[in-house]
Amino acid sequence: MMGRYCYLVVLPFAAMLALECIYVGSNTLFKAASNKGLSNYVFVVYSHGLSSLLLVFTTFFGRRRGLQLNISVLLKMFLLGIIGAIYQILLFKGVSYSSPALASAATNLVPAFTFILAIIFRMEQVKLRSSRSWAKIIGTIVSISGALVVTLYEGPVIVLTKFLSTYSYSPLRTTESRWVTGGLLLTAAYMLVPLTLILQAQILKEYPSELVLVFFNNLFLTLVSGVIGLVLEPNLNAWRLSPDVALAAILYTGTVGKVLSSAGYAWVIHLKGPLYVAMFTPMNIAIAVAMGFVFLGETLHVGSLVGAIMICIGFYAVLWGKANDEKGENCKGSLEAPSSLKTPLLEGSHVHRKKDTINAWNCS
Repeated sequence: MMGRYCYLVVLPFAAMLALECIYVGSNTLFKAASNKGLSNYVFVVYSHGLSSLLLVFTTFFGRRRGLQLNISVLLKMFLLGIIGAIYQILLFKGVSYSSPALASAATNLVPAFTFILAIIFRMEQVKLRSSRSWAKIIGTIVSISGALVVTLYEGPVIVLTKFLSTYSYSPLRTTESRWVTGGLLLTAAYMLVPLTLILQAQILKEYPSELVLVFFNNLFLTLVSGVIGLVLEPNLNAWRLSPDVALAAILYTGTVGKVLSSAGYAWVIHLKGPLYVAMFTPMNIAIAVAMGFVFLGETLHVGSLVGAIMICIGFYAVLWGKANDEKGENCKGSLEAPSSLKTPLLEGSHVHRKKDTINAWNCS
């Protein structure tokens, strides 16, 4: 009895804490490495190249299942790699200009952007007499407003301890223009996530092997980001690594941050469901603030705190509205694609949780 309790309650909770730390740790290590001169282009290429090498064996899973890759599927995977490369470059460029805490807060914008995109393509109906539709509308507005607050308003420093009383600014937030640019880059990055989710769903309909999709996504992402990186970072010295924090960031992200976390999130989603995973989302903001304070010497500003809270509130509002929509539909029939709960990570971050959470719900 105790063993079952540990497996169903204690282990998933501990796993989620560890996975949140892994995600934030990747951004924090990159931020430290970028302060030492590591290019975000170099980081994206090397980290995804390493994960591709570690995932090459997954192609055998598709063969064992008798699946055949065709030109149409490969082209869609290549397009997914292009979008993923742009996303990763924008993401880590935004982190280098701002902070891991802002990146963690901005991940909660994904449901709002997904809702907007669904309305544009008429995949989502807005019923003004429905409380669920109003929850999604208001949640979207609050989330985007929170992102604007974080990006445009700094505010006074929140003194965490007496040792911070002499801090009047964040050493990483050197200029307001860089912080604003970083916030805009992160927002642009997370606007691309709904596109990757839609394209991923289309690919899995034709080729239902998540592991093979993960491998080819990383492979094509590496190739595309390599071409972009060589054009935008022509200095070959920037591509040479030395045994310092830059190498540690690449090794950590390429192995633990991508391969191990993919398996971890997939296991927790399979065991506890997408809602359980999504509930841990605000925790990575607190972890990012703590890591930024301990390892990077960052300070917390009122604007960042208020904006992060607004984004989280908006996230849960959209989540509630979409969950009740899906629950109502699923109570009338069966869930069409239960395998979506097991979809692993494609972009090397925890963004896939938002997709699983808003796309698949069980009827209680």
